[in-house]
Amino acid sequence: MFKLSFFILLLITHFSFGQNRAKNFNLENGLAIQGYDPVSYFIQKTPSEGKKEFALAHQGVTYYFTTYTNKEIFKKNPSKYEPTYGGSCEYAMGAKNEKVSIDPETYKIINGKLYLFFNKWTNNTLVKWNKDEANFKTKADQNWIIFN
Repeated sequence: MFKLSFFILLLITHFSFGQNRAKNFNLENGLAIQGYDPVSYFIQKTPSEGKKEFALAHQGVTYYFTTYTNKEIFKKNPSKYEPTYGGSCEYAMGAKNEKVSIDPETYKIINGKLYLFFNKWTNNTLVKWNKDEANFKTKADQNWIIFN
């Protein structure tokens, strides 16, 4: 009886963690990074749109991958490939303490982590981020804790 109760508690905890985690992610149509393959930024060195047939749900967040291989690479070390701050705009998180949508093709890899930025019309927040990256990153790290 103890084993069954423990298993049920573990299952409930895992399920609610996934739901809470997904709540903090920038999801569009239920997808992280607007359906772009998170591994492609690192392996192919360019963002690529994933395919539905290579979908993977990880702790309540769904990712698409361009290939089966990229999906398997992600499964081995998801934290290496997931975008920081739940896939929200890094600049907005640091400058305004806000979760803002991104342009999946406007990004930067910093210390092996994927950072995404808003970029529409004349507002490319990556340019703003680059002007004071250390300060914005420190503030974004602090602000992200508030959301979690």
